[in-house]
Amino acid sequence: MKKKRYHPLLILFRIGDFIKSYFILFIILFIVNAGSRSPVLTYGRYLFLLFFAIVMVYHFLKWYTHKYALDERSFHLYKGIFNKTERTIPFSKIQNINRHTSFFHRIFHVTSVSFETGISGDEAAVLFQVITRKEAEKIIDIVQNDKRKTFELDAEEKERVVHFKPTRKDTLKASFTSLSPLAVIPVFFSFYSNVDDIVDIDKTAKGMLSYIIGSWWIVSGIVLFVAIVAVVFGMARTFLKYGKYEISSDEERIYITKGVIEETSFFIEKHKVQAVEVEQSLLKRLLGLAEVKLTSAGRLDFEGEKLELNSLYPFLPVKRAYEIINEILPDYEVAQEMRQLPKKSLWVRLFAPSWIWIIATVVLYFWKPEIFGLRVPWWLLSAFLFVSILVARWIGYLHTKYVLNDRFIQLQSGIFTTSLFLSKREKVIEVRVSRNLFQKWLGLASIETMNRAKPIQFNGVKDVPAEFAWMFYKWYMGRGKEVKVE
Repeated sequence: MKKKRYHPLLILFRIGDFIKSYFILFIILFIVNAGSRSPVLTYGRYLFLLFFAIVMVYHFLKWYTHKYALDERSFHLYKGIFNKTERTIPFSKIQNINRHTSFFHRIFHVTSVSFETGISGDEAAVLFQVITRKEAEKIIDIVQNDKRKTFELDAEEKERVVHFKPTRKDTLKASFTSLSPLAVIPVFFSFYSNVDDIVDIDKTAKGMLSYIIGSWWIVSGIVLFVAIVAVVFGMARTFLKYGKYEISSDEERIYITKGVIEETSFFIEKHKVQAVEVEQSLLKRLLGLAEVKLTSAGRLDFEGEKLELNSLYPFLPVKRAYEIINEILPDYEVAQEMRQLPKKSLWVRLFAPSWIWIIATVVLYFWKPEIFGLRVPWWLLSAFLFVSILVARWIGYLHTKYVLNDRFIQLQSGIFTTSLFLSKREKVIEVRVSRNLFQKWLGLASIETMNRAKPIQFNGVKDVPAEFAWMFYKWYMGRGKEVKVE
């Protein structure tokens, strides 16, 4: 078992992260105030350079002393500049393998790999932030071979079935649904702020602004230009993030690849999928789109950043979303017909006290705010809030549905954003049935499920009939015949 140092480019990668973190401070000290002789700025520059030198030495020593090794069964990680530590992570604990290739990695023809375990904390993954692609493939192959999933890479590619690749129409819909065109607004204000530091825009633009407002065709042209720039910017941003997106699968895994400049690829083992969730915002419902998420038993973060690794694709057509669930997870059956809550559940929701409305009413009574310079009676605002809460509860009642069969539970809830939850009985690790005073009086109850994830995932429905709650509890008790100890 030979110990190896990490790739030398890891030093440059970490220094690059340092520069990104302190770039604004560097601009302030060395560019914006370059000619200043202020003692604070002068000593600040010296301290910054000293700090930068210390960081460079630290990262070099960290690279020199931190090593790794592999045997047939485990990772062996050696850390510490002065206090040495050794960690051993068996390959059997690896639950997900994620790959991410940023612009930096593309320049130097390297990649990054994260081997995620089921434990929590900072040491939940074996992370190679910079590694050659050949070495990454070699390590991945060793890990998978130990888990008795040996396969030839070429054979694997042939066995994969591609389920979804976004078309131009899908990308266009995604750019509007994700509100990417609005991302041009912070870019504009950032540009305005930077230019204003050099030129007094407010003073310079005073006369020009009055001239522009007085000409309708100039205003129309500017509005049209801004709209075109926003749309183009939104499409480009969406394409860079979701371009080259591909969902594929074989008998054992689900593979997802995305990104143009920064490429991310990962797989989820099918037997680790705990539940399926179909989410729709108000805008997505209007456009007939949905996002399918998979709840996995493994950790789905990368380098401390969530990369939406549990999402198949955020902008799938609804019909295609249900088809893909059936294709990649044949064991999961999405029920098209679901049961609506009884009418008495609506009355419970409508008459339940709203603490938001009560507190807001008290605040409005003493504050008496003005809207656009007009004094609006406090009781009118309170009444508007009260009606809004009732409407929201009514919409929530309409969206809440449930269904139970021999092996599955399917729940739907939400007001403006709806979420449909589907899980197999064997994947539910705990259930809860509760009843408050009003629910007991009306023969209702609340149910809740718990699934293994990071963090633990809770899903439930309030105000279902008490008979269904009892049936739900008995349904869960029957899981003993299905649970397999891994």
